[in-house]
Amino acid sequence: MNIIGPELLIFGVDDVQACRQFALDYGLTASGDNRFVALDGTGIEVYAADDESLAAPLSTGSAIRKTVYGVKSQADIDAIKAELSKDREVTTLDDGSIEAFDDLGFLLGFMITQRKSLELEAEKVNAPGAVAQRGVNLTAVNKDDVGVPRSLSHVVYFVPDFPKAEAFYRDRLGFVTTDRFTHVGPFMRPAGTTDHHTLFFIQTPPHMQGIEHFTFHMGGPTDVMTAGTNMVNKGYQSFWGPGRHIFGSNWFWYFKSPFGCNMEFDADMDLHDDSWTAREAPPGADNSQVFLLQYREKWAPMGPPPPGAGGKPREAP
Repeated sequence: MNIIGPELLIFGVDDVQACRQFALDYGLTASGDNRFVALDGTGIEVYAADDESLAAPLSTGSAIRKTVYGVKSQADIDAIKAELSKDREVTTLDDGSIEAFDDLGFLLGFMITQRKSLELEAEKVNAPGAVAQRGVNLTAVNKDDVGVPRSLSHVVYFVPDFPKAEAFYRDRLGFVTTDRFTHVGPFMRPAGTTDHHTLFFIQTPPHMQGIEHFTFHMGGPTDVMTAGTNMVNKGYQSFWGPGRHIFGSNWFWYFKSPFGCNMEFDADMDLHDDSWTAREAPPGADNSQVFLLQYREKWAPMGPPPPGAGGKPREAP
């Protein structure tokens, strides 16, 4: 089954206007009244929580109503339908996509991918001992740059039974576990991508089941920093970051969102194939990031350091 990764996340929310504005400020582009997309066309759809076109919410009230995965061909749609029809109802929609519930009650959709092929440069680095990636007289940054999301990256769920969730996505949909946090849950990727993960489960009590965060890939760490700074400047609350994860190696910066979950920027994720051996580590700060930075407003060293910066101004001799 050539599942590529998440194509579209569909939400039913209490404050539609706040979510639409957040999506725009995050850097997504409006595509009609309800859809907001990255550069490759993957994205999110936002509706009122009581919209009758949506599936019923989870009993916990989580805003996520459906996760739609992109696949490579109609043959993949047919194979998924045949597999899931063995023990559950699979509905074929008017647009040819299918939908069914997973073993924990999340509604899944599967569609032939409509994502655009991108031909964009990644962030380039010049370093001693390596061939220059950025040529002579080519500058790396512009103070007016703001990173633009390129592609829907991954989704993370709170679940009451991660072994059950892992087994469903592994045995029924062909996902592979790349790494895991002991007693917490696995990072998983489908067969159609080499991204370290497009899915991660976090073990929680049943009353917390739902979406924990989702994220889009950026062009590099500078994009993460500039996009995140832009969000802070617009008044949004930073939740975690900026920093760099260990599992996946991706740069990250998370923000609180009106979707009832966190929304992340990520960049430079590891790629793995079937020869990779999954790692396992206990959860906690030491295994979650190799470093974590703290945002501070712009400052230049032309006087005493700002409060909390540490150290003391050097005295004149």
